[in-house]
Amino acid sequence: MTLISQLRKGTTVTESPCWYKSSYSSNGGNCVEVAANLVATHGIVPVRDSKNPTAPALRIPLASFTTFIAGVKTGELEAA
Repeated sequence: MTLISQLRKGTTVTESPCWYKSSYSSNGGNCVEVAANLVATHGIVPVRDSKNPTAPALRIPLASFTTFIAGVKTGELEAA
């Protein structure tokens, strides 16, 4: 199941974030983790740096996160 399909369907709902890292994240630790389980109850996608999991997480609204992922997939947000 892709992250977007998890976000659209909702996942098991808890108040604690269940962090998920992409299976493509084998690049030496330069990745982020998301907690899709809070979408249904809070409408947000928490995002954190996987190298610093105790640092504060960003709370991104679902619509903004979905737009970001769509932009990545279509190549609108290519790496510089």
